[in-house]
Amino acid sequence: TPSNSSAASDVYKRQILNFFFFLIMSVDTIISSDTIISSPSTTFETAANLLQTISTWKLVLSLILVGLVYDQVSYQQKKGSIAGPKYKVWPIIGPFLESFDPKFEEYKAKWDSGELSCVSIFHKFVIIASSRDLSRKIFQSSKFVKPCVVDVAVKILRPSNWVFLDGKDHTDYRRSLNGLFTQQALSQYLPSQEKLMDKYINHFINYSKENDYKPRVFFHEMREIMCALSLKAFCGDYITEDQIRKVADDYYLVTAALELVNFPIIIPYTKTWYGKRVADMTMKIFEGCAQMAKEHIANGGESVCVLDAWCKLINDSKTSESEDAKFYHREFTNREMSEAIFTFLFASQDASSSLACWIFQIVADRPDVLAKIREEQMKVRNGNPNQRLSLDMIDNMTYTNMVVKETLRYRPPVIMVPYVVKQDFPVTSSYTAPKGSMLIPTLYPALHDPEVYEQPDEFIPERWVEGSKASEGKKNWLVFGTGPHVCLGQKYVLMTFAGLIGKFALHTNWEHEVTPLSETIKVFATIFPKDDLLLTFTKRDPLTGETIKV
Repeated sequence: TPSNSSAASDVYKRQILNFFFFLIMSVDTIISSDTIISSPSTTFETAANLLQTISTWKLVLSLILVGLVYDQVSYQQKKGSIAGPKYKVWPIIGPFLESFDPKFEEYKAKWDSGELSCVSIFHKFVIIASSRDLSRKIFQSSKFVKPCVVDVAVKILRPSNWVFLDGKDHTDYRRSLNGLFTQQALSQYLPSQEKLMDKYINHFINYSKENDYKPRVFFHEMREIMCALSLKAFCGDYITEDQIRKVADDYYLVTAALELVNFPIIIPYTKTWYGKRVADMTMKIFEGCAQMAKEHIANGGESVCVLDAWCKLINDSKTSESEDAKFYHREFTNREMSEAIFTFLFASQDASSSLACWIFQIVADRPDVLAKIREEQMKVRNGNPNQRLSLDMIDNMTYTNMVVKETLRYRPPVIMVPYVVKQDFPVTSSYTAPKGSMLIPTLYPALHDPEVYEQPDEFIPERWVEGSKASEGKKNWLVFGTGPHVCLGQKYVLMTFAGLIGKFALHTNWEHEVTPLSETIKVFATIFPKDDLLLTFTKRDPLTGETIKV
């Protein structure tokens, strides 16, 4: 197996030149039998003379063959000693066709093949890190890597978007956003979210009633409720119900456009083209919301959503004596704010939809877990099931929070995070990731490490009791990443889901129809049950536990 060194690089360059000459001669000999070279020279001068004797179409065919060989040789050179296919079975495109039906089992096989493995798709060489320590190293090596999502993401999210900033510029921008996810800020978003939760409790019940309370697919309903909750938290009442419904209905086109393997350019009527249209439409809505938030805060209005909180920070900085406040909370344009809010939606929508599907399925399949949640919910509400949510109440939901955290470990929504290598990166002592390659730390193996999580393939909320091996294994807790790009909204996620599953546990009974595909993982940016989650909901009396048919 070739080593990953400069000497090997020189060898490969000589091999490529030899292949160039060999293929040109071979093609011309095959196509034109009267062209005979008795003693070919391996000099560039001979090659140039030969090129003058062959026709254009022979040259084109020769160049195609040369390109195919170069693609294979380049792959071998970049692969070095790490695990991966010996050759690209499909020249140039690699396993591109697999992207149309990505399988979790194939990803897992990659992780199991070695702590570093690789694949090459079109022009992109992809390196996958499966061990906890290598994943952490990549997350924390901003000198060598930066988040890249996929090539087309820059066009969809826009090149000016803050997520594409690097180094100090990224750090400074991120600091300006930290104030949007503090405990105080989160408490301001909770009341409007709870109203929406109440609305969707009724919606889920009525949706089930339409089907005579027989289980039906709830995959799309879960995406809708999570999109609505996010948009309400981000934009408050500035975004209309029609706009929320439109974004919720169409956002999956953005997800499809940003799949890990996709066309790197935007071609009309392809997934990337539709995704770009939806992204532009959504950011236009957010621009209008940003302007309304600015006017609301300027007129002395209270902060009830992320845009309000952001405008409040900007407004307060104008009269602040702190130079840092003036720097971090400058006057952001509506366009800048709309792009940032879109990245919040991008970061939350698919991951939260995945978590919603799994937590409702898992809890329904484990009556003992649901019973404990209900008992705790009545306790933290002092026996009043209609008491409104607060952050203090959610903080006291010890068992419910453990259920949320165990769901995130058991079925982590995000299983891989792509980075691009900015400069040659010595990932290990024996392998250097080449500049321009894609380097992907994985989360799933660390979260199923049997040394930290006993019986890792079992759902055990109690493993998270304070002081346990799981709660102390912070290096393995990579659900939200680590390093300079760690998720800003992790507190928001835990707050939202503890409140959501608690309210549904009190006010609804739900049943899950188990199928052979219920525990099979479907990969669509994040992970979902392959049967698309068959559920039915009925209204529940929170005091007696009796079902109330509506």
